Amino acid sequence: MLITNNSNKMFFLFILFFSTMISISSNSWLGCWIGLEINLLSFIPLMSSPLNLMNSEASLKYFLTQSIASINFLTIILLNFLMAKNFIFGTPMSILINSALLVKMGSAPFHFWFPNIMEGLSWFNNFILMTWQKISPMILLSYCMNFNFLIFITIFNVLIGTIGSFNQSSLRKLLAFSSINNLGWMIATLLISENLWLTYFLFYSMFLFIPCFIFYTINIFYMNQLFNFNFNYFIKLTIMLNFLSLGGLPPFLGFFPKWLVINHLILNNFFIMTLIFIMTSLIMLFVYTRIIYSSFMFYSIKLKWFKLFFKNNLVILTYFMNMISLMGMIMSTLFFF
Repeated sequence: MLITNNSNKMFFLFILFFSTMISISSNSWLGCWIGLEINLLSFIPLMSSPLNLMNSEASLKYFLTQSIASINFLTIILLNFLMAKNFIFGTPMSILINSALLVKMGSAPFHFWFPNIMEGLSWFNNFILMTWQKISPMILLSYCMNFNFLIFITIFNVLIGTIGSFNQSSLRKLLAFSSINNLGWMIATLLISENLWLTYFLFYSMFLFIPCFIFYTINIFYMNQLFNFNFNYFIKLTIMLNFLSLGGLPPFLGFFPKWLVINHLILNNFFIMTLIFIMTSLIMLFVYTRIIYSSFMFYSIKLKWFKLFFKNNLVILTYFMNMISLMGMIMSTLFFF
């Protein structure tokens, strides 16, 4: 059932957005924890569906994982209140609180729940899980960063995200590992500047929205569906351009946030980290192009019993997104100083 036609889901969606605001604007750790808990309890009704057992299974897994992370987070906060007035950065206490938040956002090496839950959700819920659900843990992470620990985590994220994306037949799992890879980039931006994180996050959300929206519209979940159906050629082209943009290929706008991150990492003398980031990004591009190549090679298959029709406003939206992806990089060079 569509969210817009369901008043209960609209209500929980509003609470989901509101709880993130509570969490990131709270002036105490306890308030942050309350915001995270409200966020969890509002997302579960959006996930679960009596018509689909996979949704119910995914919501139960999500609840258990997030509950464990929340218990750890609350325990560390209470221990901190008992032991000291403020966090001392670089201590084991800050590593523990960082780990609890990394579990909440599905970061490697605590990522095992993330692809499994993604596999059982709709595209709309997947989009929320990959974007909005990352905001509050990442903002809270910026309050108590253990610098050396997070450098190790960022490298681990980009490597695990790249290795895990190989041999995936499910588009949802592929995007889950892509999200883990991009999470490494986002944590790296947090170490540099919150403004840089916000820029990267907004661009990433936009590039993720396009494939999620198209896959939701044409109702596909697996890679072989990309080249079995008698697609409109323009839709295949849109998927191709946006995968290349998501991978960060230079002519497209997706390269712009990665360019900013690489620039700042080099300025801060993180040369080895920059090299690992660039190499893993190239491998992710290979994974994306492999899907696109197969899809285009099999275009000759025509299934007469399957026809795909798009409403005019959907076609206009995809045209608009394509124009942003293609022209945005040219425009962005004019404003880059």
